[in-house]
Amino acid sequence: MSVAEKTEKKGSVLGGMLLIAGGCIGAGMLGLPVLTGMAGFLPSLVMFCVACFFMTVTSLLLVEVGQWFDKRTNFISMVTRMLGPLGRIACWLLYLFLFYALLVAYIAGSGNHVASFSGGAIPIWCGSLFFVILFGSIAYFGTRIVDLTNRFLMVLKISAFFFLLVLGMSYLEISKLEYTNVKYSFFSLPILIISFGFQNMIPTLNAYLGGDTKRVKQSILAGASFTLFIYFLWMVLALGVLPIGGEYGILNSYLSGIDAAQALAENLHNPLIRTASTLMAFFAILTSFLVQTLTLVHFLSDGLNVQSGRRENVWVCLLTLIPPLVFAILDPTVFYAALGFAGGICAVILFGILPVMMVWRGRYSFEYHHTSPYEVFGKRGLLFSLFFIALFIVFYQISQMCGFDLFPKPTKVEFVQ
Repeated sequence: MSVAEKTEKKGSVLGGMLLIAGGCIGAGMLGLPVLTGMAGFLPSLVMFCVACFFMTVTSLLLVEVGQWFDKRTNFISMVTRMLGPLGRIACWLLYLFLFYALLVAYIAGSGNHVASFSGGAIPIWCGSLFFVILFGSIAYFGTRIVDLTNRFLMVLKISAFFFLLVLGMSYLEISKLEYTNVKYSFFSLPILIISFGFQNMIPTLNAYLGGDTKRVKQSILAGASFTLFIYFLWMVLALGVLPIGGEYGILNSYLSGIDAAQALAENLHNPLIRTASTLMAFFAILTSFLVQTLTLVHFLSDGLNVQSGRRENVWVCLLTLIPPLVFAILDPTVFYAALGFAGGICAVILFGILPVMMVWRGRYSFEYHHTSPYEVFGKRGLLFSLFFIALFIVFYQISQMCGFDLFPKPTKVEFVQ
């Protein structure tokens, strides 16, 4: 091997950072101000940092696990090797639940926006159906078409976001950012977790950067930091403009399944802001929808041993899209519930508990013991802490779904103005 070949590097840290940020900044960000706003800006900022730290460190654990394999591997292969058949079954089931829940949220959110953009002329269920038929069919044409479409939509999404930011800052009221209600701080934690979910991209990122662990770590840290910065700007704008009470305030938006972009448009009555917020929300949902649809199509094709050519199998595409469409039509307000389930249970177990278990077994089990040049800081203490944080989030989300309020839940009475 020549010196030139040795020094040549695949990919770039900037490209890796954008992969991470692009995987995070999607439809989930639309619900963040509504769910965090009931606690106020400062408590929410603390929870943002907690979620960012938790998901960043667990992603670094997967980087450590990836070094124990001689060749490129995916998340399911890691779990199968380190945790056995039971781990593999759990991983498969959680992946299915996660991606179906995300698609339910995206389809329900799209229906709300199509109906809103039409001024109520189109029912929400028709908006969801139209969205799935028009854009779900893109996944049928395969990865290349989805990739090109997604790049174009990402440019439009970022442009709409910064246009909305510039327009909306003139309406910002600092006094609204000073509002605090600490008892609702944990209410938003499940959706915050999914908003920093990029662990499934670690094997791809590792391959993109040629297995260079140092640059993989740099990309993860830079991508997570950039995502946190974008969320910070979005929170300042939304919470500095939206009231807590009122018809399109934060509480009513939560109860009605309306996201922050739509709430901003309804509150400010500015045609330009309405257009910018609707476009940003629509592109955010659409980019997330396209990527997750294709991911689930490939997952089901692999699991069902269905061969695809230049185009995906039409029956697998229907199996991917019809179940979440039905759920979204039956309950158009399910946007936040679906995101909470996806983040609070599926994503936390998949990307929180399983990485901790794999690293623990790889480091400290005699049967599976591995050593590698890179090891995440913290030793057993960090692993214990991450594990119990993950268990707490799962328990909290399950208690919410069962109607048992582990922490105070926002009520309409308290926020009536």
